[in-house]
Amino acid sequence: MAENMAPVMFAGLVAFLLVGFPVAFSLAALGLFFGFVSIQLGLFGPEYLSNLPLRVFGIVSNDLLLAIPFFTFMGTILERSRLAEDLLEATGQLFGGVPGGLAYAVIVVGAIFGAISGTIAASVIALGMIALPAMMRYGYHMKTATGAIAATGTITQVIPPSLTLLVLADQIGRPVGDMYAGAIGPSAAQVLIFLAYILVLSWLRPHWVPPLPPEARTLSGWALWRRVIAGVAPAMGLIFLVLGTIFLGLATATEAGAMGAVGAMVLAGARGRLTRRLVWQGMETTMRLASMVIFILIGATVFSLVFQGVDGPGWVEHMLGDLPGGQTGFLAAVMLFVFVLAFFLDFFEIAFIVVPLLAPVAIKLGIDPIWFGVLLCVTLQTSFMHPPFGFALFYLRGIAPKEVRSSEIYWGAVPWVGLQLLVVGLVIAFPQLVTWFLDAAPEIDMDKAGQDVLQQIERALQPR
Repeated sequence: MAENMAPVMFAGLVAFLLVGFPVAFSLAALGLFFGFVSIQLGLFGPEYLSNLPLRVFGIVSNDLLLAIPFFTFMGTILERSRLAEDLLEATGQLFGGVPGGLAYAVIVVGAIFGAISGTIAASVIALGMIALPAMMRYGYHMKTATGAIAATGTITQVIPPSLTLLVLADQIGRPVGDMYAGAIGPSAAQVLIFLAYILVLSWLRPHWVPPLPPEARTLSGWALWRRVIAGVAPAMGLIFLVLGTIFLGLATATEAGAMGAVGAMVLAGARGRLTRRLVWQGMETTMRLASMVIFILIGATVFSLVFQGVDGPGWVEHMLGDLPGGQTGFLAAVMLFVFVLAFFLDFFEIAFIVVPLLAPVAIKLGIDPIWFGVLLCVTLQTSFMHPPFGFALFYLRGIAPKEVRSSEIYWGAVPWVGLQLLVVGLVIAFPQLVTWFLDAAPEIDMDKAGQDVLQQIERALQPR
């Protein structure tokens, strides 16, 4: 047993998760149990577990993780301040005259709202409550309508400032700004693929995505564009406040999240919708999510500490590093594994449990860590869509009218999962989708820069 402690630990974790025990407590309990067993078997001494308090303190003092409650609070305030409603009404009027116009509006608004909310729940709930009744009223095919709303909400996971990208950057040990820059290409490709799907559908099945009737198109000309600008301009300002400051190096992800939270409250106040009840609901939702993340991360730290002590990383590297096909075989196995695992776990659990085991192997195989992280993010996105455990489907089911059957929501998600897997294939086939935005940034030789600074100091100190 001593020689196979790592696979036994992993098998025990899988068993606990299949039974349905809470993930955070399962991780901590397994870690402590196998830690004591390992001490008795002589795999490491009792002093090894003295590293645990330091690791837990490192979690709660990690400034980067502080961005999670900021972005969550920002998304909750934006969802309840009805910014998405204003955007959707304006863009619905803009695209409403063509077949699939409402679906185009949902995708465009979902991409914009995703770039300022950062959370899938906020996007799916906001879009579902506003767009689904309108699509039903104007005769949209039910599966197409529900699939478009749920899939568009999941774009939030890939579009910066996604919480998934932030967590992956922390687990892989790379700058959040680089991870956000690398995700620009895949997120733009996904939006374009979604729009192209609606375009093809409007040719092949125009009765599934009918245009708005003339009596529903109440705005035109300058009045229409003024409403569109009034809805888009504040959103673009908030996007620059969050992402622009990160990309320009003016703020860290945590500082940008704090500014985004304040900006969301300012937008809600400008619309006369900032109330004490709204702020309280935002804080309550933020507290629940942040507490869940911290408990999962602490449990994962206990498990990973013992797993490393029994040479778990060596076992994982031996198992995955010797796969046929080299990098290609490793990527195929990992993406399939993550796709299947996402049926049972959410992305926080996968990020904290699986990614720390996979990232070192990927780096040793010569795979760019930023590209690998973005690819994992795009693959994890499918976890919110594929039946029966996709959280986006649960969110939509919770706010959809009673006449919408659950089977229509589940079957409506299937073609969109295929489109998401197409994006995964594109990222693998064309790494430039990720690396182009990274390569475009000027490279700085820190050694040369340091030498230049020293030379300038020496010249300044020389007597004149």
